[in-house]
Amino acid sequence: MAEAHQAVGFQFTVRPDGVDLKLSQEVLKNIYLSGVTAWKKKAIQFKSLVKMISGRRPLLYSFQAALPRLPVPRVDDTIQRYLESVRPLLDSKQYNRMEILANEFKETESTQLQRYLILKSWWATNYVSDWWEEYIYLRSRGPIMVNSNFYIMDLLYMTPTHRQAARAGNVVHAMLQYRRKLERGEHAPLRALGTVPMCSTQMERMFNTTRIPGIETDIVQHLTDRKHLIVYHKGRFFQVWLYIGGRHLLPSELETQFQRILNDPSEPQPGELKLAALTAGARVPWARARLKYFGHGINKISLDAIESAAFFLTLDEEPQGYDPAKVNSLDIYAKSLLHGKCYDRWFDKSFNLISYPNGKIGVNIEHSWADAPIVGHMWEYVLATDCFHLGYTEEGHCKGDMNRGLPCPTRLQFQISDECQDVIETSYLLARQLADDVDFNCYLFSEFGKGLIKKCRTSPDAFIQLALQLAQFRDQSVFCLTYESSMTRMFRDGRTETVRSCTSEAVAFVRAMEDPCATNAVRLALFRKAAEKHQNMYRLAMTGSGIDRHLFCLYIVSKYLGVESPFLKKVLSEPWKLSTSQTPQQQLNLVDINKFPKYVGAGGGFGPVADDGYGVSYIIVGENLITFHISSKFSCPDSDSSRFGQHIRKAMIDIQALFKPENNNRTVENGKYVHLENGKKHM
Repeated sequence: MAEAHQAVGFQFTVRPDGVDLKLSQEVLKNIYLSGVTAWKKKAIQFKSLVKMISGRRPLLYSFQAALPRLPVPRVDDTIQRYLESVRPLLDSKQYNRMEILANEFKETESTQLQRYLILKSWWATNYVSDWWEEYIYLRSRGPIMVNSNFYIMDLLYMTPTHRQAARAGNVVHAMLQYRRKLERGEHAPLRALGTVPMCSTQMERMFNTTRIPGIETDIVQHLTDRKHLIVYHKGRFFQVWLYIGGRHLLPSELETQFQRILNDPSEPQPGELKLAALTAGARVPWARARLKYFGHGINKISLDAIESAAFFLTLDEEPQGYDPAKVNSLDIYAKSLLHGKCYDRWFDKSFNLISYPNGKIGVNIEHSWADAPIVGHMWEYVLATDCFHLGYTEEGHCKGDMNRGLPCPTRLQFQISDECQDVIETSYLLARQLADDVDFNCYLFSEFGKGLIKKCRTSPDAFIQLALQLAQFRDQSVFCLTYESSMTRMFRDGRTETVRSCTSEAVAFVRAMEDPCATNAVRLALFRKAAEKHQNMYRLAMTGSGIDRHLFCLYIVSKYLGVESPFLKKVLSEPWKLSTSQTPQQQLNLVDINKFPKYVGAGGGFGPVADDGYGVSYIIVGENLITFHISSKFSCPDSDSSRFGQHIRKAMIDIQALFKPENNNRTVENGKYVHLENGKKHM
């Protein structure tokens, strides 16, 4: 989701010195280490497979060893597809210059760089994923709040209880159930379209995981089964044990613990209130503060408790959620999940569960360890378990007896000096400035949905992507490089690939939509051509023939070898002014949304990718609803998230109108249909 921001903004910081032999040794060493990591993962998965082999039902890792490796595309194919992707965005002079750079690269540096990539693909299980995690995410020195972390909302229409402690109790218990099944490999294997096995390795670090800040690069710390949770409420940090007598706490027991925290009248210690702002600001000051102020004594003990927790829970103080009576209720909800107050989420944890006083919930997710569908899988399980299996009493409490004999949650203790508080405040002010600049618009498109789009015999994703291109042009009067996230999890250790949605075919369609002389029949023909092109590009990306990860890895090798490539430098610096992603739903099919239409999720989103662009996440909800999560920056005078949302709405409606037979010989002028004969207006 948010990876496009990092993909443009990263800077390579490994600069080996010496002759070519040393440079070659550096890249070979890196490839070797990638392979060692991959083989360690294989060993762990093999042990899990041995445990499952006697069972009849396929489990989470049953197909893992059979997944193919991500292939390295041919350089010629990648360059040809790249030039095709930028053709509609460049004038003739710019395109000719880029074509010269591409051909020079193909004839000179590419052979050597490609050779190393092929070597890595033989040795490591995936030639992209470890470099992608390190250089796109972990080496970024800017704030991860807004720029990298993303969020997922609660059910859109339903709130099963309005008791904050009870909802948190059920949800945390459901998460522990999910974690136990995950550790035992008992979840069904992930499959694309219900049949094709997909890689499950990202799920391994869902729990007990924290991003640890460093001076030059962060690391992802993953621990084995953790038996406690950290809860933040009104500036205080509490430790809650999740087990008693060798079992998980029951939902009613968790409710008791969370209610005790809500009732606790104690005040924050000096510096404790905004402590988590360190995780929201720039990474280097946080890394230095961690070493200087949290490297020993009571501060280290408390920080270790936070970083080793199963996950992080915030008991928020302000109600959130969708309220039809409030126009911007979803916008405020989105901003709360994305950044909150900038000090009430521990942004380094694999995920933060946020619980609101009206019973609503949501999650904020750190992006380096996994992509949105992985967390979405867990979230679907949790919401279904919460509502349909655990349930609540008539009074809204968790079911089961209250256990008053539980030891109370314990406060974490800190001794935060004035000097450290100054560092915290600096991080907070930077984060606050970033958060205040986020312009969010969450828009419910209910005029039609997947059902009607499928009747038009077109892909819903292609339909929406072309609507986004039309909306972008109407909003900005120009076309731009567009990022759509696709997955490569049909390959071992696969993560994502980019679909460049602004194609020549899409541009031709948009221009026809804006041409008053074009008939709807012509527009419809161009739409079908553009949709077919988009679907083909999506298939290429999913099957390992995308271009952006290949170009990224060629660039990484060039930096290790000290090879300067004007072509790769130009490619990797291009801004993605429109970044898009579809949030998957119904991965588990635990809830029949036709039978229970109110139990649908609201999707999720991410922060603005470019200073002068838009980020758009969308979820196709059932047959008749699509939700859009749109972000941009207030500081940009040319962008407006609400305005863009209205452009999306009109684009969707205008495209759907093309499929009405009575409109085929008509065009739209001033919002009204006008008949055309032989391309001319008929009076």
